[in-house]
Amino acid sequence: MVFRILDSSAFYAGIPFRDSNEFYTTSLIFDEIKHIKKNHDAINILLETNRLKISDPDSEFLEKVRNESKKTGDFNELSKQDISVIALCAQLDGELITDDFAISNVAKNLNLRVAPLMTSGIKDVGSWVYYCPGCRKNFESGLECPLCGTSLKRKLIKQNNI
Repeated sequence: MVFRILDSSAFYAGIPFRDSNEFYTTSLIFDEIKHIKKNHDAINILLETNRLKISDPDSEFLEKVRNESKKTGDFNELSKQDISVIALCAQLDGELITDDFAISNVAKNLNLRVAPLMTSGIKDVGSWVYYCPGCRKNFESGLECPLCGTSLKRKLIKQNNI
């Protein structure tokens, strides 16, 4: 059985409402999306029929995701909700359903399965590097070049094509 883990974009796209499969998400994501289709009580119906299960990842998986997101340079792009859903996917060895590039990049770097929603998904996986377009130096982070003061830009250093 493949565990399907949903980030908030999957709920906004209506995925669990038009599918009879069983899905998982975290309490942080649930808090973000529980207002969706509130007038129809749709979220509660998903919970009552066991089509949606709320589960939070263990701290070791959260730490693993934080560490990987720092390596890839995506850490500052991820919310605690994003980190929780990647960690749950890692813990359950599931398939993460998302269109978010930073979530997908970290998940793919952790060798997790990712299924896009409304896009074709990410094509390249890698690590982000900050660079100065003025003096052409690379940096791990920052907003401004410590050498010349130019605003830093960000680019993906591709590891492989997927």
